[in-house]
Amino acid sequence: MPSRRKHPAPKPRTKLRAALAPAAPPLPATVPTRWVKFVVALFLLPPLWILAKTFFTAFARTTLHEAFWASEEFWFFGLGVILWLVPFFGLPRPLWIYVFGHELTHVLWVWLHGGRVSAFRITPQGGHILADRINTWIALAPYFFPIYSLLVIAVYGLAGLFWDMTPFRPVLYMLIGATWAFHITFTVWMIPRGQSDLTYGGTFFSLVVILGLNIAILSGFLIAASPGVTLGSFTRDLLENTALFSAQAVDLLQRLRL
Repeated sequence: MPSRRKHPAPKPRTKLRAALAPAAPPLPATVPTRWVKFVVALFLLPPLWILAKTFFTAFARTTLHEAFWASEEFWFFGLGVILWLVPFFGLPRPLWIYVFGHELTHVLWVWLHGGRVSAFRITPQGGHILADRINTWIALAPYFFPIYSLLVIAVYGLAGLFWDMTPFRPVLYMLIGATWAFHITFTVWMIPRGQSDLTYGGTFFSLVVILGLNIAILSGFLIAASPGVTLGSFTRDLLENTALFSAQAVDLLQRLRL
């Protein structure tokens, strides 16, 4: 974590194989990958703005005008958030729980990409894994993939195959709220502390991706929890905001030309 660099395996192994192979001709000059990702991040800013506007508009509309604020989902989710914020700001932070989930998320995403993990280590101060590959999704997964929230949902769904879990829905909403707040607070707390995960693809690019995916996941929670927000209505709002943004951008360009 703050003091350990994750996934150091790929580069040394690649260099070793290159040393044993015949000398290759020098490669032509290319644009650094981080420069390319910086430009990509700039182009991602408009979609990020559109998504954020759509989420906050849908949340405000369903909360204030459709009484989502009075629903069981809203109150127990909010209770879970509060139950986590109190110990996060008032007690010693359980860093080892975050480190375990952080490194486990790296492992899961290595496996999702067909890779292998040869070492997994956590300590109260930090942790690391050794894997045979790394990419943007593997490096950034702990910052947008709320593993404990998804674990709660998975356990609830699995239990629902054998028992009637309807009476425990308030507990589900509360645990999702607490675990999601755990994910967000630790993500925000850890980002300024020099995470090597963020520098892999460039810090600016990484932050844009992390913010966008967290808003997307939160939008999914809103669609699942609020009767007033459906996938269809959210998609329509998203398309309307995209059209509005495009029209405003074209109008601005025309004004600049004049």
